[in-house]
Amino acid sequence: MNETIGTIAEEYRFQPIGEQNPKIKQIKGILSNTKPNPHKLFTAEGIWILQLCEKFGTPIDSLVICPEHIRTPEACALVRRLCARTEERYTVSARTFEKISERGQPDGLLALAKLPCRDLAAFEPNDDAVILVLDGVEIPGNVGTMLRMADGAGLDAVFLCNRKARMTHPKLIKGSQGAVLSVPWYEFDTVQHCREWLAQKGVTVYLADTRAELYYFEEPFGRSAALVMGSERYGISREWYEGDDYRMIAIPMEGSCDSLNVGVAATVLAYEAVRKNKFAGRFAGHAPLKP
Repeated sequence: MNETIGTIAEEYRFQPIGEQNPKIKQIKGILSNTKPNPHKLFTAEGIWILQLCEKFGTPIDSLVICPEHIRTPEACALVRRLCARTEERYTVSARTFEKISERGQPDGLLALAKLPCRDLAAFEPNDDAVILVLDGVEIPGNVGTMLRMADGAGLDAVFLCNRKARMTHPKLIKGSQGAVLSVPWYEFDTVQHCREWLAQKGVTVYLADTRAELYYFEEPFGRSAALVMGSERYGISREWYEGDDYRMIAIPMEGSCDSLNVGVAATVLAYEAVRKNKFAGRFAGHAPLKP
């Protein structure tokens, strides 16, 4: 056992456990996405994601380390800091850790962490806000990718309606590249509830629909906007089409395919809306770049 890790493990009274321990079974259940997860715990493995948990103040439920795989001072220092954030601390053998690791070369750190819980009542969109609404998106990786995009584009929030993908799914966590911790996201129990909230805040609703007569680049935006993306199989729920308080926009398809992947489509629309809402005047008066 590494001497530094041994000192830390002794100081914080880590409990040695094996593969049949309930904590290991809990981790396996979360990784396989087959067990109930009422506390919205997810597996955070490795230095990079655990540093993000630190950065964003993500609650740590429990910490599992494998001394045989911890090789750097950086990892040792991180373990010490994480110890102060949870009372559940365990050590496991290399064999046991490799059973729960999803990495080819594990660095011996894994935690069960809790997803952030944000209060919708505290969210007040600005006049130039851009919100992404995911309506019934089924594939966890797609949800994660769009959260990552929301972070990169500077979207104000992501709303979830008719949620089909579990937010703690490993593919969603991995696909988001940590954005599930940083991007404000809120879940609505019904489409009606979401529509009422958006209408109350004066947010214009845009439905991404290939039948629209208006292309996305023709829409001036310029006001708070909600971009609604539908499920991979069924598209946008029909509840969004009731009434007349929405607009439809399309992305032109010049080839033989009739639509884009939902994550790609969301990226195209989101960056256009952000450009027109938030950046339109930023470069006003600048000389054009020389060819």
